[in-house]
Amino acid sequence: MSDVTTNIQQIIDTNPVVLFMKGTKEMPQCGFSSRVAGVLNYMGVSFQDVNVLADEGLRQGIKDFSDWPTIPQLYVSGEFVGGCDIITEMTLSGELDQLFAQKGVEFDQAAADKIREANA
Repeated sequence: MSDVTTNIQQIIDTNPVVLFMKGTKEMPQCGFSSRVAGVLNYMGVSFQDVNVLADEGLRQGIKDFSDWPTIPQLYVSGEFVGGCDIITEMTLSGELDQLFAQKGVEFDQAAADKIREANA
């Protein structure tokens, strides 16, 4: 395993929820990263943000690691969940709530319901 791969694996192993994104959760640097971080923040999910713009090796490394071409990428309990479109769909269908509940990740159910109501 390369250093980048080892580093990615360590981040995923030590944080229940990780978002590899462009920018930070306080200051996303692209619309897709902003949308996913916004959903997680709104739902009150505690997550580790990893700014791939700070490290070119990491930026390419995470794409190779997950075999997924785009960023952001969300991991929950060591498992790759998806990118912006998948997270948006899962949020609106309630699947993201179910995943968090299954994995023991705390989130605000009322906030999750509000997102769905607003997008119904």
